[in-house]
Amino acid sequence: MNNPSTETKVKQDSSSGYASVNGLNMYYEIHGTGTPLVLIHGGGSTIQTSFGRVLHSFAKERQVIAVELQGHGHTADIDRPETFEQDADDVAALLKYLKIGNADFFGFSNGGNTTMQIAIRHPDLVRKIILSSTFFKRDGMYPQFWESINHATLKDMPQPLKEAYKKVAPNDDLSKMFGKDKKRMVEFKDWKAEDIHSINAPTLLIIGDADVVRPGHAVEMLRLLPHARLSILPGTHGAYIGEVTTGMEHSKIPDLTVSMIEEFLNEPMPKKN
Repeated sequence: MNNPSTETKVKQDSSSGYASVNGLNMYYEIHGTGTPLVLIHGGGSTIQTSFGRVLHSFAKERQVIAVELQGHGHTADIDRPETFEQDADDVAALLKYLKIGNADFFGFSNGGNTTMQIAIRHPDLVRKIILSSTFFKRDGMYPQFWESINHATLKDMPQPLKEAYKKVAPNDDLSKMFGKDKKRMVEFKDWKAEDIHSINAPTLLIIGDADVVRPGHAVEMLRLLPHARLSILPGTHGAYIGEVTTGMEHSKIPDLTVSMIEEFLNEPMPKKN
């Protein structure tokens, strides 16, 4: 078996491999050519479960770099806690490894938290960001979300996410991944409003009208971010991109979402003051 730190697979305009970053053998895929767009999946997820419905649409005109974070999908866990700050540093190190100095970022759910931390901690890497179904304060989520996560066990994890993990994970650490994901959420402490306000990158916020994120919180983020706009789309958490647990893989709404994001990314950058 090949060493996962050096293994690379290539197929047509796509490739995949592992990069040694911050002690982690981090899995990534590259699809298409053009302006880089980094896709960052949600908690408990993989590239395919979060973005499988839309990835290749983006890759028609862009270089899509899709990652799998610590303990998720192809990327094995290591002996350190999960934090959004560490995930952000890992993605930044991966882009340095790939010799990519500037990119757009699309983070879904927990991937949106990671994307915000990239914009805060590594602003020079960031051109534009899409933050979908994400939050920066606990009251940004409905109270029933926190009640549910506090009592959640592995059996509550959606079956499609379990199956996707087991299909590609190098080790059977599903329970460990679930435990770390849960711990990070249960112990989440509010981020400072001034840190969100410091994000100067043009930002597109997206949530579903039946999401776990409150619309009022999305509006609060809209007002805090200096260059932001907000779209509230029909559906549950991730339905608008056809996330695998939503049953929307064959809906046309994800195509509309892709078109909206493409238009946002293609707009000229705002002039600097």
